[in-house]
Amino acid sequence: MTDPRLGAAMDIRFGASVPEFLDYITGLGLDHVEFKREYLHGHPDAPDPERVRDLADDYGVSVTYHAPFRDWNLGSFNEASRRASVAQVKRTIDYAATAGAGAVVVHGGSVPRRYPEWVRSTAHENALQSLAECAEYAQLVGVPLCLENQPESDAKRRYTTTPGDLAAVLEEVDVTPKYFGVTLDVGHAKVNGHDWRAFVDRFGDRIRVCHLHDNDGTADEHEPLVDHGSVREAVPADYFVFETKSLPDIARSVGAEPTAPETRLVSDA
Repeated sequence: MTDPRLGAAMDIRFGASVPEFLDYITGLGLDHVEFKREYLHGHPDAPDPERVRDLADDYGVSVTYHAPFRDWNLGSFNEASRRASVAQVKRTIDYAATAGAGAVVVHGGSVPRRYPEWVRSTAHENALQSLAECAEYAQLVGVPLCLENQPESDAKRRYTTTPGDLAAVLEEVDVTPKYFGVTLDVGHAKVNGHDWRAFVDRFGDRIRVCHLHDNDGTADEHEPLVDHGSVREAVPADYFVFETKSLPDIARSVGAEPTAPETRLVSDA
């Protein structure tokens, strides 16, 4: 891809159908959509991947998918749950391939901090095993899997919150960077106390997807990121994705008026 795409993630909280959402974002001048599996699981009119491919063609947008991250954990120390989580990521990769998507975003798993060391060690090894299985499958199918830097949690140990931790996971998974890349989330970097440029310096062209949102440094608020131009100039990603809590915040991110009241899309409420 020569020209990076700028778009938005479709969240289950928005309430819109996919055509409504595509009308909305293309009306703002955006040309990319990221489908979160939670939306596709929960919305009664969620399209199948063949329909996603047709809609993307009709609207002239590119597509990425976001693998599950609720009720799911690649690093579960419960082997049955771990395998089920891997299966969900593989299914997402299959959907992405059918839809003509350019990448699948994935989180790296977690374990409660309060658990004993042997449990936490098992969970970490399981996360690495799961990511290896998913990345190998992504290479087989031909859709890049992109590991995201996560926000820190007081309750859970997550494995990709710092540039060093993310690099360690990538090094453990022996899959070519072409099919096991990085999703840089600038909001997560900020709330963790890291400059997003540190991730660019560390991972460079391995960054395929960039999530755009902001916060005050104390919580992962997913507020609009209005000053995103410098990020887009410095990050060598193929896809830039506004990841906000409401549709009006997507408009605010691009400096447009929030959604008009007469539309059927949800408000800030």
